[in-house]
Amino acid sequence: MKEKACKECKMITNLDICPICKVATSADWMGYVSVIDPENSLIAEKLDIKVKGKYALRVKG
Repeated sequence: MKEKACKECKMITNLDICPICKVATSADWMGYVSVIDPENSLIAEKLDIKVKGKYALRVKG
């Protein structure tokens, strides 16, 4: 199954609906960052990521 990214929070998942914010996902995304410890990550703070996981850098669609 192809990975998709949430149009709102950009979390990458295999689902059609994001498990975090319940918004539709898109198969049209580019680049990603993995966040292991969002509470102590400067990148997570900059990207406003609150939950650990894999996030797309850009989502279209």
